[in-house]
Amino acid sequence: MIKKILIVDDSSVARKILRSCLLKDQGYEFYEAGDGQVGLEKFKEIQPDVTFMDLTMPVMNGYEALEKIMQFDKNALVIVVTADVQLKSTKKVMALGAFMVLNKPLNKEDLQDVLLKAQKILHKAG
Repeated sequence: MIKKILIVDDSSVARKILRSCLLKDQGYEFYEAGDGQVGLEKFKEIQPDVTFMDLTMPVMNGYEALEKIMQFDKNALVIVVTADVQLKSTKKVMALGAFMVLNKPLNKEDLQDVLLKAQKILHKAG
């Protein structure tokens, strides 16, 4: 069951949009971080069920944060949310251990679909 969701993005607007795309009646606990370093620290602290990660951020970018999160928890479900649609970027984050890549601007249906897939993975693991 997905309870805790961490959203790591340097744009407060992007974090708000992502939150607004998620169903309100699911009882999710939301946590946020404005850069990869804070995101990594929050990940270690709260150990979320799902993490949404932007790639282009100050202090520590999403690639570095993803790599460090996967070193900390090889089963972490990290969904990269990015405006970078280059194939090499997608391949790189998938090789680092991302669960899935979603392109900005976000689509509510795509977001619901990816959460359903994440829920199935968590259900099998749990």
